[in-house]
Amino acid sequence: MSHFSTVKTELRQIDPLVQALNDLGYSPDQGERPIRGYRGQTVTADLAVSMDNGGDFGFRWNDQTGAYELVTDLDLWKQTIPIERFLSKLTQRYALNTVLKASVTEGFQVAEQQVKQDGSIELVVTRWDA
Repeated sequence: MSHFSTVKTELRQIDPLVQALNDLGYSPDQGERPIRGYRGQTVTADLAVSMDNGGDFGFRWNDQTGAYELVTDLDLWKQTIPIERFLSKLTQRYALNTVLKASVTEGFQVAEQQVKQDGSIELVVTRWDA
């Protein structure tokens, strides 16, 4: 019996997802990688984060939803925050990285980036037209 859980997300692009994980202090490995679970069981993911304590997690592409799903053994989830809070922080960083990438593509520069006391991020971008 598998102990792995799959959590749907709206994370659709790999680069901002990898950057968001890096921002949160994780070192994800891209490509098909095993995610370790209960009693040595594994499941394959497209992006994996190996943890020293065995509570690996990863992300697997879902063609039907067009988004990455979080895959992990929730019984082994040993992060400092609950999975809901982790996904909230990850999604925020993903959104920030997506906006930053799109802004650079459109010729904007970051004028100000500030994390507010409530955890929200204020971002000001500018573009000078000649």
